[in-house]
Amino acid sequence: MAYTVGQVARAARVTVRTLHHYDEIGLLRPSGRTPAGYRRYDDADLDRLQLIRYYRELGFPLEEIAEILDDPDADPVAHLRRQHELLSGRIGKLQEMVAAIEHAMEARTLGIQLTPEERFEVFGDFDPDEHAEEAEHRWGDTEAYRQSQERAGRYSKEDWLRNKAENEDWGRRFVALMDSGAPADGPEAMALAEEHRQLITTWWYDCSYEIHTGLADMYMADPRFTEYFETLRPGMAAYLNEAIHANAITRA
Repeated sequence: MAYTVGQVARAARVTVRTLHHYDEIGLLRPSGRTPAGYRRYDDADLDRLQLIRYYRELGFPLEEIAEILDDPDADPVAHLRRQHELLSGRIGKLQEMVAAIEHAMEARTLGIQLTPEERFEVFGDFDPDEHAEEAEHRWGDTEAYRQSQERAGRYSKEDWLRNKAENEDWGRRFVALMDSGAPADGPEAMALAEEHRQLITTWWYDCSYEIHTGLADMYMADPRFTEYFETLRPGMAAYLNEAIHANAITRA
């Protein structure tokens, strides 16, 4: 059976642009073309795409995935073992680092110089100092913490209110996109995921795609963050996780 690029994109929950890119680099070339030149995929192509997504989710670069799939002498188990060692060596430290920093960011804990009245106007009943001591103790020597401390120390009440408004506006638009039924790995969701990364970079610290996907995984792994996003919209944590990963794959 032959499938169009749009059908494959919907079935595999990837973007058409991603499939075009895979074709261009030779990772997933469609088995056929129509007389007009349109791509046609068969069941074997879908099986290969499933393997590509599997390895991609494990963190393999596209070049290494092509090597595994195209080399008859390649040992997938050896590749997986090496990737497991690499991930195990960094995942604990990375997750702890981004978790502590993100908790501090969400709590607005770094260097806030506001009067009690101004703090209430910005944060309401929320305590922005809840995680400050823990964040400074564990990550006070990191570059991300240093950047956050320096930036937050300069913010006025107007800056905090603008930050709050920008994040709330982003949240409303993200929820509206979910309500529209748009796929999490579609262009609109990826654009909002990129905007989320840029907000972090603008207000807090330089948020690379690697850090951003680490945050996305934390949103699912840490029940405190999952609960926060679920209060905005049920299913938002998982949707945002997928959108961030799709955006990183496409742009990084």
